[in-house]
Amino acid sequence: MPEFTIRAAAAADVPAVTAIYGHHVLHGTGTFETLAPDEAEMLRRLQEVQSRGLPWLVAVRGQEIIGYAYANWFRAREAFRFTVEDSIYIAPNGLRQGVGGQLLDALIDTCTQSGARQMLAVIGDSANAGSIGLHRARGFEELGRMPTVGWKFDRWLDVVFMQRALGAGAETSPI
Repeated sequence: MPEFTIRAAAAADVPAVTAIYGHHVLHGTGTFETLAPDEAEMLRRLQEVQSRGLPWLVAVRGQEIIGYAYANWFRAREAFRFTVEDSIYIAPNGLRQGVGGQLLDALIDTCTQSGARQMLAVIGDSANAGSIGLHRARGFEELGRMPTVGWKFDRWLDVVFMQRALGAGAETSPI
């Protein structure tokens, strides 16, 4: 497979990002959304993340976007401002090629440089071994599981919470 590059997402990337996410909504359990959002909604999400000074990255092979990742606020309350939650989605033709790992590495670096101190992964489906393993390999530790909180594809799904410190983590004040 040819190599790929990672760069900041742009509005022109929204059709590809929408298609990738739509595939995961309709066929996967990594997201608990059941209706695939349209391009207008995905553009709104992209702009919201970027307006907060947070990264939304895409992996590009040639002219094709094969994955994306972003970090958003874990919660909107002021006290959570140094904690982000990551999201990573890979196109079917980009799976098992290191795309997710490189996107997560770039996301960790970018969030650390921007002053974030904790990154959370809220992983849909405790059977999602790929995502759990990817996060574990990048230093995330499992915090716990919420069993049977999602209903998708006629079955109950768990949520797995994982976390890792960024930069100095909780060792010093972030401000």
